[in-house]
Amino acid sequence: MTNNHGAGAVLVAPHQFPHLDRERALAREFRLELVAATDQNSFSDAMTTAEVVMVTPYAKVTAADIAAMRRCKAVVRYGMGYDNIDVAAAAAAGVPVSIVPDASTEEVASHALAMGLALSRRLPQGQAAVRDGRWAGQLAYDAPKSTELQVGVVGMGRIGRSVAGSWVALGARVHAYDPFASFSQVPAAPLAQVLEESDVVSLHLPLTDRTRHLVSGAVLRRMRRGAVVVNVSRGGLVDEQALAEALRSGHIAGAALDVFAEEPLPAEHVLRDAPHTILTPHIAWRSTTSLGALQDGAAARARLALAGEPLIDLV
Repeated sequence: MTNNHGAGAVLVAPHQFPHLDRERALAREFRLELVAATDQNSFSDAMTTAEVVMVTPYAKVTAADIAAMRRCKAVVRYGMGYDNIDVAAAAAAGVPVSIVPDASTEEVASHALAMGLALSRRLPQGQAAVRDGRWAGQLAYDAPKSTELQVGVVGMGRIGRSVAGSWVALGARVHAYDPFASFSQVPAAPLAQVLEESDVVSLHLPLTDRTRHLVSGAVLRRMRRGAVVVNVSRGGLVDEQALAEALRSGHIAGAALDVFAEEPLPAEHVLRDAPHTILTPHIAWRSTTSLGALQDGAAARARLALAGEPLIDLV
């Protein structure tokens, strides 16, 4: 639907949803127009009439977009990550930003656990050997059994806590780092210890200026030889070039990534032919129910904003 630049609108960023029935019903409820942008330019152009902006991973809300807003009551992000929104500019303009953090906690945590288990059991190495016409050789002699694994969880929000609990249930020794969350189910440890003294490092934290390339080349060199890295949070947390080099050198035994600094992953990306990897296309959050839960959650938060009620899950 094309906005006439007069009526107020529920503005939806470029998306891959099968339908926008929930968002259309929301617009109708508040006698607004539904504007579904097809690209970044049409998304930015519609900011002036947007009463609520609903953001997917496929567009950005920049400082210029926020400056163009005339009647916006809230920016709502489908999902948890908000690094594609200029939150500082929104705060300065008095525009609240809300996220949907709980739509797929179980799915992402399960994905991270499955990836960590697969790497710790050296499944990529075993698959590569069979495909290449080789056999077992020395494979997996360097793999600690589950009860001797030291697992480091970085970020103890909903997903991090679930992942930590699952590893504990498997008998692993788990320690975790989070400077903001309080937790008691596993021991807390300094960041350097969690990164450098773990067999499995599982990342569950947002991407910020402080966390970009948290797993750097220097960190990778200090990690245990044979350690593995799991990232289901944001691609920018890991220096991908350095990780590829660490995998090729054999110092890092494996990496499982569902997120990348650039998505879709470029055809010539350095990790595509790096050894001992599990690469999935940002699908950790998906299940038979997750998409509906995500859209329901975003619509519910947008409804609060449009009704003038207090927003939840503000960033």
